[in-house]
Amino acid sequence: MAMEVSQLIDQSWPLISAAVGAYGAAVLTQATDASAVSTVSVGQRLLQRLWNREESRGHLERAVDGVVAEPEDDDAQATLRQEIKRALREDPALLEDVKAMLAEAPVVQESYQAMGERSVALRVNNGVISTGDVPKWR
Repeated sequence: MAMEVSQLIDQSWPLISAAVGAYGAAVLTQATDASAVSTVSVGQRLLQRLWNREESRGHLERAVDGVVAEPEDDDAQATLRQEIKRALREDPALLEDVKAMLAEAPVVQESYQAMGERSVALRVNNGVISTGDVPKWR
C-alpha cells in the first residue's frame, strides 16, 4: 500500500500544486470556478476531498498555508505531500476516491524547449546561468 500511496502522490502533485498556485489557501473552501483550467479544477477537487476528512483538516490547512507562503520551498511542498500520504494511508475509502479522481484527470505533461545558440530551457532556476564564453563577475 505504501508504494501505491507514493505513486498516487506523484501522479496528483502537479494537479494539487497547480490548484494551490491558482487559488492559494482558498483552494480548500472555494467553490469551483466553471472557467477553471481542468488541471487546476481536478487539483482543487482532490484537496477539497482531503479537506472533507475531519481528521486531516488542521494538518492539511497548515501544510497548504506553508506552500502558499513559500511556493518554491521544497520543505513546504514535502510537508503537504506527507500530510496527503498520511491521510491516504489512514483512510482506504479516501484512497479509492482519489484513485477514481485521478483516473479521470487530464495527463499533466511539462515540456521545455530551447532553440538557438546558447539557449536555456528550464522550469526553475536557483542560480546563475551563464551562456557566454567568458563570464564577467561584477
